[in-house]
Amino acid sequence: MPSPRPLRLSPVVAAFLCALPLAGGASLGAQNAEPAVGSAASSLESRETRLGRADRARIRGRADAPVWIVVISDYQCPFCKRWHDETEPLIDRDYIRTGKAQIAYLNFPITSSHPNAQPAHELAMCAAEQERFWPVSDALFRTQGEWKGLRTPRAFFDSLARSLPLDQPRLQRCLAAGEVRELIAADLDRAQRIGVGSTPTFLIGGRPVIGAQPYEAFRRAIDAAIAAAPARP
Repeated sequence: MPSPRPLRLSPVVAAFLCALPLAGGASLGAQNAEPAVGSAASSLESRETRLGRADRARIRGRADAPVWIVVISDYQCPFCKRWHDETEPLIDRDYIRTGKAQIAYLNFPITSSHPNAQPAHELAMCAAEQERFWPVSDALFRTQGEWKGLRTPRAFFDSLARSLPLDQPRLQRCLAAGEVRELIAADLDRAQRIGVGSTPTFLIGGRPVIGAQPYEAFRRAIDAAIAAAPARP
């Protein structure tokens, strides 16, 4: 895969995926893993603005939270769905809503075994351009069993999108232009550079957790990261 052009990416990508030595780091386990009008300059600025908005929209939580939870996931991965359904709601309740952590989603579609993952990720990131990433992400996991085996999932994804509060013409323009593919490719490239080889993989305060482990494993990892975080001023 050719390296994607560099983007001005969110703090989570800059701080974690470009720096962490995941391949050699400790792990808590590895089971359950699988053009706009105007000049060229103004066109580039408009494009960067759209991509920047999409990038920021896959981050949730208070900006001053002491710990990052980075979710590296594939919408067609069954273990990713298990974690999303069983564990993420508990983390959201105990850590995100309480201001103890921020959570960010990174795209890692494994197209060799999950052929419908790429269009699913493109749908989620085009929704992110409208700041609707999380509702669409939830919907994709909720309906995974309905679309994962389709030969061509486009019609299903179009129907799913129409059921959600999205600007449909804007969404279709985003999908047709393929702009968010660059963000997805950047996620893949950076994750692979630090040794990510399966989904779901998580970075919690700089340490990897691999697989859809029980909530207790995540609670221990997050609590340890909070305890090790610098005190707030």
